[in-house]
Amino acid sequence: MNPDSLPVFNLVTMNSGITSSFDASVRAQDDFFEHVNGEWIKNTEIPADRARYGAFDRLREASEAAMRELIEKAAAADAEPGTEQAKVGDLYRSFMDTDRIEGLGSQPLSDDLAAIAAVHDVPGLIEQFGRLARQDVWGPIAIYVSADAGNPEENIAYLEQYGLGLPDESYYREDQYQPIREKYIAHIEKLLNLAGHEASAKHAQGIFDVEHLIAASHWDNVASRDAVRTYNKSSSADLQQLAPNVDWPVFLAALEAPDGSFDAVVVRQPSFLTGLSAALVDLPIEQWKDYLSWRLISSRAPHLTDAIVQESFDFHGRTLSGVPELKERWKRGVGLVEEALGEAAGQLYVAAHFPPRAKERMTELVANLIEAYRRDFETLPWMGEQTRAQALEKLGKFTPKIGYPDKWRDYSSLTIDADDLIGNVRRAAEFEIHRQLDKVGKPIDRTEWLMTPQTVNAYYHPVMNEIVFPAAILQPPFFDVDADDAVNYGGIGAVIGHEIGHGFDDQGSRYDGNGALRDWWTEQDRSRFDSLAKKLIDQFNEQSPADAPDVKVNGALTVGENIGDLGGLTIGYKAYEISQETNPAIELYGFTPAQRFFIGWAQVWCGKAREAEAKRLIAIDPHSPANCRCNVARNLVEFHEAFGVTEGDGMYLPEEQRVRIF
Repeated sequence: MNPDSLPVFNLVTMNSGITSSFDASVRAQDDFFEHVNGEWIKNTEIPADRARYGAFDRLREASEAAMRELIEKAAAADAEPGTEQAKVGDLYRSFMDTDRIEGLGSQPLSDDLAAIAAVHDVPGLIEQFGRLARQDVWGPIAIYVSADAGNPEENIAYLEQYGLGLPDESYYREDQYQPIREKYIAHIEKLLNLAGHEASAKHAQGIFDVEHLIAASHWDNVASRDAVRTYNKSSSADLQQLAPNVDWPVFLAALEAPDGSFDAVVVRQPSFLTGLSAALVDLPIEQWKDYLSWRLISSRAPHLTDAIVQESFDFHGRTLSGVPELKERWKRGVGLVEEALGEAAGQLYVAAHFPPRAKERMTELVANLIEAYRRDFETLPWMGEQTRAQALEKLGKFTPKIGYPDKWRDYSSLTIDADDLIGNVRRAAEFEIHRQLDKVGKPIDRTEWLMTPQTVNAYYHPVMNEIVFPAAILQPPFFDVDADDAVNYGGIGAVIGHEIGHGFDDQGSRYDGNGALRDWWTEQDRSRFDSLAKKLIDQFNEQSPADAPDVKVNGALTVGENIGDLGGLTIGYKAYEISQETNPAIELYGFTPAQRFFIGWAQVWCGKAREAEAKRLIAIDPHSPANCRCNVARNLVEFHEAFGVTEGDGMYLPEEQRVRIF
């Protein structure tokens, strides 16, 4: 067939809820993203309650609607008190009881605000940092628990910078964000007053000044993704030396951390702690108290009165992301249930929506992707024999998790009361922080999942060396158990390849097959890899989101995900070829198998964003915009051959400029 006259055809089944369509006025050879998705993009309006909309979002809508039905059934059922079904229903009912929420006003915050008001010195402030962190109201310091990258058989606490109300430290220093800073200060004043916490413009400015000072010590996004620089194992004595004005025993006692759980911690940004320590005595205690009251009120805003909710959304939704309308209340209620009782709700989802046959087909796909990587590593020209042997060893230790956990989380100790929304939020937070801190120093649980089954996403965990694919992403356009192999391999196959590729990207490659952070590459191989990664950084630095063409992608921030996309697409194609070794595919719908593969890839990235959101994501998101992710295909000779791309075409990339890492 003539690649210049590709027919308009939708490969995605209608029951996927997506009507992605080709734009025949744009040639595949000039802009593959616009060619495959252009008509959908032109004819689809972003829903008023969303900042962006596309393939992922349509599946999230489907998952959200499915969860609503299941949760509302649980809320309407006469379930036995204390059961997980009853807790799911009671939590949802507590959020939907708007009469009670309006009647209470900000009264549910009164005890916490009084405790902050009673502070008279820095140790008292540190105690409130710890007490509120236990309730998921984090001040400048945040904590999470994960496998120790230096000893991946045990869990350890990680301590990192936090405490900003704007998306990123750059928002506090770059001139382009000055209008947002001004709106943020006005927002602080208005929200505090709506919550009954009398504040003037001076108070709001003072709170912003605290954040500005905190931000000055924050590492930027590129530095904070460096696996080596951010692994700083420290003793309790080290913590005291880094931040002498932080009374760590007081903080940990208020956090209710088990004895000994912070004898060793990983400090991700040590200089931030030093800067924070100085800031604690450089600013008046009253200013810090105002800041902490702000952290409490802004954190609880989504669960308070409608006026407070609307003001919070006006800034975070409209100003930062350009979203016109707040999500319907039921959607926010579903979100709360999934946040607090995610796996309890997930059990309901799996029982209703995940057929065993899908898991069987995915297992086959994953096996072919791993085999494709194995074959690739055996002949990879830039990889020497020593690194190759260890790369193959790591690949052999990959653990795939598909659909849902083998062992579900136990929520029996969590109390949920249908008449106490804020209490439920507090208790759910305390349940989770205690669950996390209780893991410190203990062997890692390899059955644990970091996403719920109803989540439309996937991830690679470098310390666990595992790839995880929740049930909800295993639907068209990513995956269809009954679909053509070419489309499946271009969709979920390339996504699987992407996640495996993270094990060998610029940061994942720092971890060995056991998840230990160590340098297992030869110096020569690392240098060759870094040269290829630098070419990819430079390539993406020249690209822009389709929805905000006046800004450029940050190639250094997105390089890991770009390597994942490029590797996933490359190895996904190899895996598809493996799948066809015994039963070669034929032309279908006027497309060759290779063309169907790349169309499957492009449909995954079908989407659009509001301009404000596109710009916000450029500043903070390690993923490139959808059009750039799709058009990474221009690096593949297989793409050039499939569509007859030649010099002068928009998708053409000279051979010397193409990057092929895997």
